[in-house]
Amino acid sequence: MEKKILIKYGELTTKKGNRSFFVKTLKKNLEAKLQDINCSITMDLSRMYITYDSKDEERLLFILSHTFGIYSYHIIYTCPSTMDAIQTLLTETVEKEEFKTFKIDIKRSDKTFPKDSRYLAPYFGGVVLKNKKDVSVDVHHPDVIIHIEILKDQTLLYYNAYSGLGGYPVSTQPKSFLMLSGGIDSPVAGYLAMKRGIKIEAVYFEALPHTSLEAREKVITLTKKLAQYTSFIKLHIIPFTKIQEEIYKNVKDDYVITIMRRMMYRIMEMLVEEEKGVAIINGESVGQVASQTLNSMRVINAVTNVPVIRPVACLDKLEIIDISKKIDTYDTSILPFEDCCTVFVPKHPVINPTIEECLKEEEKFSFSALLEEAVKEKKVLKIKDVEEKQFQELL
Repeated sequence: MEKKILIKYGELTTKKGNRSFFVKTLKKNLEAKLQDINCSITMDLSRMYITYDSKDEERLLFILSHTFGIYSYHIIYTCPSTMDAIQTLLTETVEKEEFKTFKIDIKRSDKTFPKDSRYLAPYFGGVVLKNKKDVSVDVHHPDVIIHIEILKDQTLLYYNAYSGLGGYPVSTQPKSFLMLSGGIDSPVAGYLAMKRGIKIEAVYFEALPHTSLEAREKVITLTKKLAQYTSFIKLHIIPFTKIQEEIYKNVKDDYVITIMRRMMYRIMEMLVEEEKGVAIINGESVGQVASQTLNSMRVINAVTNVPVIRPVACLDKLEIIDISKKIDTYDTSILPFEDCCTVFVPKHPVINPTIEECLKEEEKFSFSALLEEAVKEKKVLKIKDVEEKQFQELL
C-alpha cells in the first residue's frame, strides 16, 4: 500500500495548447515551496502526484492549501488493479476513517477491467459494511465519499477531497508591483492578483518619523502572510518623508492626498521600469475614500502610462474584510499603526479634483529629484519566512 497526494488542476485544463505551460509552472512553484520537504513530484497534463514522507504530511497539506492553480487535492492510496488488491486496500484504510454514512464512487478508466461500475459500487459498499461497524449507505448526503479509480496500471483509493484555491499558478503572468499600505484592502488586492497568476513585488511608502517602526513591521508581517501563497515576495521600502513634507508645506490642504497619490504613482512607474515589471496593483475600491472616487482615480492615474490593476475596485468593504479574514491578514491590518496615507488626512479632501488644478499645485515645489532620490535609497527585503533578525537590521 503506497500513500501519495493527488492534485487535480481544474481551470488549467481549459488551456488547451497552453496547458503544458500552466502545469509546468505549477510544478515549478510547488518544487520551490517544497524544497525543504523530502518528496517527489510527477505529473501529466491532467493531474499531478506527490510522493512524500508521512511525517511531513501536515506541512505538505498546508502548502497545497496556499498554492494557486490547484482545484482539489486528495490523500490517495494505490494498489494493483485487481479485485483482491482493491478489496484488501479498502479493508485496511476504511478502519482509519471516521464516518457514519458513506457513498462509493467508482471511476473505471480501464475499460478492460472485468467488472463494470454497476457491479463494483455495491460490491465494495458491501466490503465497507462488513468491515466497519455502525455505518450505512447514503447516496445523497454522505459523511464521506469513497473514491475508487481503476486505471490500467494501478487503482487509486481516496476519501473525500480538499478544495484548492483554484486560479492560475503564480508567474503565469508577468511581474507587477503592489502598493502595500498596511490597511485591509491592499493585502486582499495582492492575494487576488496572485490568484490570477501575477507574480507580485510589494512597495511600502514610509515617512519616518511621521509613521512608526511598528507600521513597518506590520507591513513586513502582511508581506510574509502573502508570501505563503508563493515562494517569496520582494518588499521595496520607499523613504517618502521628504516628498510628503514638501507636499504639506506647499500644497493647499484639500489637494494634499491627491498630489501625494500622484507622487506615489510616479514612483511606482519608475520601479516598474527599473525592475522590468508590467503593471501597478493597488487596493483602491471605488468611492471608499476621497482619493478613490472615479474622478480622483482618473486624475491620479494621469501621471502614468503603466496599467493599474484594482482587484477590489468593485467590492464593498464587508466583502473585502471577509477575504482578509480568510487569508489571515485582517488582524494585522487593523493594528493601530498609521501609514503615510492616513497620518495627515485633511478634514475635507477634494473628491472631484481636476488635472489642471493638480498641475498648478505641483508647480509650487520641485519634486523630480526627490522622486529619484526616494527610489535610489529604497530598501529591499526578500521575504519568505521572515525571522526577527532579518528586519531588526532596519530598525
